[in-house]
Amino acid sequence: MERPFPIGTPGTPWTAAEKREWFDLRTIERSYRDEVLAKIADLDDSFEVRQYGSLPIDAERYPLMAVTLRSSNPDAPWALITGGVHGYETSGVQGALEFTRAHAPSYRDRVNFLVLPCISPWGYEVINRWNPNAIDPNRVFVRESPSEEAAAVLAYLDELRLSFLVHMDLHETTDSDESEFRPAQAARDGQTYEPGLIPDGFYTVGDTPNPQPEFQGAIIASVEPVTHIAPADQADQIIGSDVTQRGVINYPFVELGLCAGITNATYTTTTEVYPDSPNATPAICIEAQVAAVRGGLDFALANQ
Repeated sequence: MERPFPIGTPGTPWTAAEKREWFDLRTIERSYRDEVLAKIADLDDSFEVRQYGSLPIDAERYPLMAVTLRSSNPDAPWALITGGVHGYETSGVQGALEFTRAHAPSYRDRVNFLVLPCISPWGYEVINRWNPNAIDPNRVFVRESPSEEAAAVLAYLDELRLSFLVHMDLHETTDSDESEFRPAQAARDGQTYEPGLIPDGFYTVGDTPNPQPEFQGAIIASVEPVTHIAPADQADQIIGSDVTQRGVINYPFVELGLCAGITNATYTTTTEVYPDSPNATPAICIEAQVAAVRGGLDFALANQ
């Protein structure tokens, strides 16, 4: 059996010892405080900033932060924007922050915003998909979640008891998905790694039970002037799922424990962009996330 990852015994799921070995190899590569918390602190007084939890690995270093911008209209709907569920996905975090800073105020007469810009701050600093316990938070947004990051979000939403019109969960896919994370996942689970293809471009994932195709299409149209849309492969699929329209696939959000399924919002989506494309840059990917949020919000508000 091919050995695709240097931890564990091929074909045997990891025990706590292998997970600890994996954790011990992680190193801090960037600063959550400088790149996320400082930008939140720089928001003006019209924003309300609240800590909704912290990560037990280092509660002082990793506070979990929420940003709220309340509408001037008491009857305005709520929109939830989440980023950094996977900490390595830079444009999700920075796109959520940039939309909040530069664009959310222009919607203030129409929308209440709740923004969770970096759900996995330890993952952000070590640039990794998993949390410290080798768990992918975006498969366990469920009650009694084993992911501290997911559990904190769910508890906070339970506390707030808000009803959302829109939830946009901002993600990206990097080359490291194939060079590191999927081989690691196969090793962790005692499986054989099967290479995959990373879509070159932007796409969205709708919810299978509630796909809202016009909403997804509006997001694609808004992003296309910024960056290219991922093409379907020879099987007319993206990452193994049938393309329902250009740049759109569907997943069952709740069934898979995905962040995009944590509300009963009418309009929900997961965005994906490819920063390692020769036709994109990190700045373009952040701009694409902002365009996606704007396109989705504009459609939802016009069709609520």
